[in-house]
Amino acid sequence: MPKKFFKRWMPDNEKLRAHPHLNKVFGKLLHDPNLLHLNRRSVSGAFFVGLFMAFVPFPTQMIFAAGVAIWLRVNLPISVGLVWITNPITIPPMFYFAYKVGAWTLNSPLTDWHFELSWEWLSTELASKWEPFLLGCLICALVSGTTGFLLMRLIWRIAIGLQWVARKKHRCSNNNQS
Repeated sequence: MPKKFFKRWMPDNEKLRAHPHLNKVFGKLLHDPNLLHLNRRSVSGAFFVGLFMAFVPFPTQMIFAAGVAIWLRVNLPISVGLVWITNPITIPPMFYFAYKVGAWTLNSPLTDWHFELSWEWLSTELASKWEPFLLGCLICALVSGTTGFLLMRLIWRIAIGLQWVARKKHRCSNNNQS
């Protein structure tokens, strides 16, 4: 079942609530028990938030993901953890793909783009390409978040259905033995 899978990787409730950086930013909001629940709603919502925030082109993605997870009352660790899909290795291809999607949507020509995480690149290169880039990031964020949400709901439903079938077989075999 998905709940057992996620429970293995979840941090301890007290450690999360005592984390100094999270406590400084979110304070008593961290004491909401829904932020650590593992059910179909909280996990699928966390997948939406985490995958959506992975395409936010700002360095504070984790804080945004935590804030939205707290606001929507979905699983906080999963939301924040999924943001790490974007890392120094995956950022260039993901953001170039987002730029291509935005340019295709706006019907604007593609230009050479060499991504570099520096202030100089942001002020020169991104200045001329910000519209297709940000539109592409928004589209990719919505598509990946929605896909993650729906897939998690489907996987959870299938796992519960299989669990019910296994229980029914187990009950029938116990009744036949007695």
